Amino acid sequence: MDYNTYVQQIATMAVVPVTDTNYQIILPQMISYAELRMQRDIDFLSTQISTTAYSFTANNNTLTIPQSQFVTTETLEVINGSGASSPLLPVTKEFLQNVYGSGSTAGLPAYYAEYGGDAATTGYTSQIMIVGPIPDSAYQVRLTGTVRSAPLSATNTMTYISTNLPDMMIMASMIYISAYQRNFGRQSDDPQMAQSYENQYQALLRSAMVEENRKKYEASAWSSYSPAPAATPIRV
Repeated sequence: MDYNTYVQQIATMAVVPVTDTNYQIILPQMISYAELRMQRDIDFLSTQISTTAYSFTANNNTLTIPQSQFVTTETLEVINGSGASSPLLPVTKEFLQNVYGSGSTAGLPAYYAEYGGDAATTGYTSQIMIVGPIPDSAYQVRLTGTVRSAPLSATNTMTYISTNLPDMMIMASMIYISAYQRNFGRQSDDPQMAQSYENQYQALLRSAMVEENRKKYEASAWSSYSPAPAATPIRV
């Protein structure tokens, strides 16, 4: 489903002209609602990326990265001078503060914790991690995490979501546009309209999550196969 098809399908289902001024005004936010909701509900493999753009500072136990880099960080590796990488184990910041506080011996970091946002902008600009032991050199790091995919638009006419989950995106969009049609609550002309689309969205979500887990070998018995009710024991 490309952008023009999406715009036409929603207009048809909502019984509103494609050229309607109010419809054109809410289009970007409707797309945002649908795509953001889907990305929060499903841990898409396609939105997981890695970067080696950051490095530790010697004798400094914090690593600061732009807030825009990741939605959620997943793993952190330290790359030593010979190019070998070692994954750091996620722990609590209290553990690091107690075991690797100021004055502790510096070395190759082995643990990390999410510390929070920068104080100046309350996390709008940067997110901070702390590590232990305190780095004894400017080690390069490899970070992996999730990002937001580029939204569907007139210039970005195809996305991962619109290509692979067009049915689910349509349902999510119809929940949003039900509010525009005044059919979102008890006092509306059709109070069941939004709930009907919500029920369809939830049904599609369940199957989409199974499929996404299969891609990451997190389905039944940590495999890439669909759940098989008749074969519940773990395969060896």
